[in-house]
Amino acid sequence: MTELYPFALLVFTSFFTLINPLGTMPIFMSMTKSLSKEKRKKTAKKATLVAFFTIIAFAFSGQILFNFFGISVNSFRIVGGFIFFAMGWDMLQARLGHIKHTDDESKINAYVDDISVTPLAIPMICGPGAITNAIILMESAPNIQSKIVLISLIAFVLFLTYLILIGASKITDKLGETGNKVMMRLMGLIVMVIAVEFFFSGLKPIILGMMNN
Repeated sequence: MTELYPFALLVFTSFFTLINPLGTMPIFMSMTKSLSKEKRKKTAKKATLVAFFTIIAFAFSGQILFNFFGISVNSFRIVGGFIFFAMGWDMLQARLGHIKHTDDESKINAYVDDISVTPLAIPMICGPGAITNAIILMESAPNIQSKIVLISLIAFVLFLTYLILIGASKITDKLGETGNKVMMRLMGLIVMVIAVEFFFSGLKPIILGMMNN
């Protein structure tokens, strides 16, 4: 039992750091600023649920899938970089959240479904780091108790992420239209920087590997 405590601490700290809900919060605020409080909650709920099931799926079968399809985590980082860059560019142009000018419920629901899966759930919450961490920790879990602790703490971290994203709604309401536009552009720049880091962190090992061969 005493061996579970260090493992549990490792799981919690690593996943909370890699998922980084506090870093995701401003982006969530910018992307959902035009949605109602109810729609924001729905978006946050769906994003965290999708992220949870994705992380669990990779934890149990990620290494097998990566080997079967010949996919590397570095390739995942490169694709994530492209997604981040496109998202950051749209934020920089203040093009996200454009559905506020329409009352078409189907368009609003489509927007919520779209952003909750990509880019919020994947790769913002469930990114290459979290996926790799899940695969490694699942393989290093020595018994069933450790695996239960791992799954439970992943769920707990994502529940905390959900609560943090919901809290962002209050900040969004207080910022107002001008404040949200400024926030969106600033976050756009940050997301584009993250995109570059993602891209080159995935590209560098691939190039080094090609050179060594």
